[in-house]
Order: sequence, then C-alpha cells, then structure tokens
Amino acid sequence: MRRGFGTILSLTFVLVAAGPAVGGPERVAFPKDYAKNFTLYDKIDKTKKKKKEKVRFMYANPAALSVTSGPLPSGSIIIMEDHAIEVNADGTAKIGSTGRLLPTAEIKNVFVMEKRTGWGAAYPADKRNGDWEYAWFQPDGKPKPGKTMEKCFACHKAKASGNDFVFTMKQVRAKAN
Repeated sequence: MRRGFGTILSLTFVLVAAGPAVGGPERVAFPKDYAKNFTLYDKIDKTKKKKKEKVRFMYANPAALSVTSGPLPSGSIIIMEDHAIEVNADGTAKIGSTGRLLPTAEIKNVFVMEKRTGWGAAYPADKRNGDWEYAWFQPDGKPKPGKTMEKCFACHKAKASGNDFVFTMKQVRAKAN
C-alpha cells in the first residue's frame, strides 16, 4: 500500500510541477525568408480614419495551402505584413490606376498566426481560437516589445465558425493546391 501511495505522490508532484500549458506569442517563431518561401495570396487596403492607412500583404505557408476544405492543418502559418503607403504632397493617400492604395516597400509590422496541435489547451474556452497562437514582430524579426495578443484573440473569435478563425479563408482557399 505504501508503495502505491509513493507512486501517486510522485506522479502528483510531477503534474503540479509541470503546471498547465502556457500559451503566448513566444511560442511563435519569426518565419525567416517568408516572402520567398510562402505564397503572397492577397493585398488588403486598410483605410480606417483614426489610424494610418496601410496595405496589408497576406502570406500563407505551404501547410496552410495544402487543403481546400475544412480547418487548416497543424503547422499552418498566416502572415499579415503592414506596409506604409505612398502619399501626395498634401499628405493624402496616393491611389493607383486600379483605385487601390499604393504600398511602399517599407514594412511597419509583421503579424504571425501559427497553428500547432494542442496549443489551444493553454487558453480558457472563452478566449481560445482553436489551436492558433499569435505574435507581433518588428520588420527585423524581433518581437514587438510590450504587446499582448488579446486583441487578436478577441477579433479572430468572430471567424470561428467555418473559417478556422482566419479572416481571409476564402482567399487562402483560392490559392490552395
């Protein structure tokens, strides 16, 4: 009986010491050379009046483009790269012949959402976005200091049903193999 108690006590200690799964942006690595190795699948003009206008370049890795229906597989990575825009002498946004904003080569921010099996277990059900995790990087690949991903989780929650928490799922599907 004592031997069984010792085993249970040891197992309990191991489980308590390990603690719950810990989520956070530090689990997401900056994907080096993503502009070469991922597929640019969309460009989105952002024209909110209270924030600076920008163009978002959307990239997906091969895993995200490997299925044409259902949720994206573990290992999927979606990148949203914010670009500054060209402006006129008066500071207004330049519009190209297609009626869209003209992006510059200047990258302002890089947002990464990555999906790995089991990552969602680190979050309570009311916050969880499946197994997705989010991170915000500076253009040089260093994490953006002092930023939490709370807004990402809250905003992407709206795309849970049928879109696997991805706002641009239709565009990803259009590029899928």
